[in-house]
Amino acid sequence: MGTTQLESVPEPKYWHLKTVISEALDTDFAVGEILPNERELAARFGVARATLRQALEQLELEGRLQRRRGVGTTVAPPRMGVDVSTTQQQWPGPGEEAWQPVECASAVPPAAVARLLDLDPATDEAVHTVRRLRVTHGQPVAAEQLYVPAASVPDLTAIDAPSGPARARSVLRELQRLTLEGQDRAVELGSARADDARELDRLPGAPVLVVTTRYFSQGRTAAVSVATYRADTCRLTFGDAGDLRIAS
Repeated sequence: MGTTQLESVPEPKYWHLKTVISEALDTDFAVGEILPNERELAARFGVARATLRQALEQLELEGRLQRRRGVGTTVAPPRMGVDVSTTQQQWPGPGEEAWQPVECASAVPPAAVARLLDLDPATDEAVHTVRRLRVTHGQPVAAEQLYVPAASVPDLTAIDAPSGPARARSVLRELQRLTLEGQDRAVELGSARADDARELDRLPGAPVLVVTTRYFSQGRTAAVSVATYRADTCRLTFGDAGDLRIAS
């Protein structure tokens, strides 16, 4: 087979610089360390600032760097693993110190979620909606909306915790009383909505991983979780069962 036109195209300068800077991040900088300004970096690597900016933007897309408002460009921590297997099954809540409850309200779920919960979207039946944030190295990397029908937590009372994080913890605690019979997950590449982008310090439309989990108990769907992960800080991991299914 002959040489294609693409194979003859030289590597862009910024792409080679990206590799050089990536190696420097591994040896000369610590996680969380603020990088020198563009003028200093351009002089250090002997390149034009326009080339430097392209390389830094690519490293940010790959999750090696983070640009933080009021701070500057810092070295990102290692990517967080997101287990998308169903080999480790548990209700959301226990042993999840990284997840912080933010709010809980009663609301009508989106039609797609209502169908997963075996609810008729036309009835506008409200469910408990728990909002949580996952924080790593002091920075939010995921936002979750957990939908729990009232039938799954029948002993929950408004007197114990009327609203806010306390109410969210009460819903999670009541959920633990059920016997978890199984769960399944679906993963999609998506774009950050305005509310998720704001909480995750991303621009609306930034790439994200959306992990939807259904929890089963008593022969029905007891809860649905829709978790949005920053694509630049996370990587997918699979269990020993290798239970990866590709939907066409």
